[in-house]
Amino acid sequence: MSVGIFDSGLGGLTVWEAVTRRLPDLSVSYYGDNAHAPYGVRTADDVHALTVKAVHAMWEECDLVVLACNTASAAALRRMQEAGVPPGKRVLGVFVPLIEALTERQWGDNSPPREVAVNQVALFATPATVASRAFQRELAFRAIGVDVEAQACAGVVDAIEDGDMILADALVRSHVDALLRKMPHPDAAILGCTHYPLVAESFQRALGPGVKVFSQADIVAESLADYLQRRPEMARGGSTRMVTTGDPERVSARATQFLRRQITFEAA
Repeated sequence: MSVGIFDSGLGGLTVWEAVTRRLPDLSVSYYGDNAHAPYGVRTADDVHALTVKAVHAMWEECDLVVLACNTASAAALRRMQEAGVPPGKRVLGVFVPLIEALTERQWGDNSPPREVAVNQVALFATPATVASRAFQRELAFRAIGVDVEAQACAGVVDAIEDGDMILADALVRSHVDALLRKMPHPDAAILGCTHYPLVAESFQRALGPGVKVFSQADIVAESLADYLQRRPEMARGGSTRMVTTGDPERVSARATQFLRRQITFEAA
């Protein structure tokens, strides 16, 4: 059975690419719910329902599904885990690996929260992720004394999905300016959406060289490699499929443009 990567659209391809680069022998499938993207402006209940439907479909072929979508991780992951998952199946999110990297904790370190090197953190995410406060909740389990200023980056995902990187860059600069008015000197910045690595350079330019920018793709890939090393039964062989609820031809063209190599999707 392969490992599955899920996202509401194309942003999760940044995680998919990092995972396939880090674990070249692993079968990694991808499911993009492009027909309902973006999730970041939907209600929590709507995101939960869409995520459950997609993950249950992926479990037909995957033992382990990674929600490479911060909005889905914020709105659906905990509810899915509390409701119980089928025997032998797992669903993981992308928040925790990022917070572990930010707080310099080893995977699975469940010691009490402590002071860490960063004191002021800028969080850039979708409106739904910001509204959920899931990042702050998970961070509080691991660190104390960290001030988080969140900026809802409306429009950025839509611009990226539409392939309008000029607009995406302009929106990034606008959102960074808005955050810096509230927190002039952040120690670090979290790109809390898997679409945002595609405009990571725009965030870094707008924030300046003194701010360390944490982007999720490589962090999640490394965390997954560690997880599978300890649970090799979750990484058995399987087929690799790229599926979408949207128009496969259009999604394939956009994915190929994003990753600068041929990516072919089929209908979900």
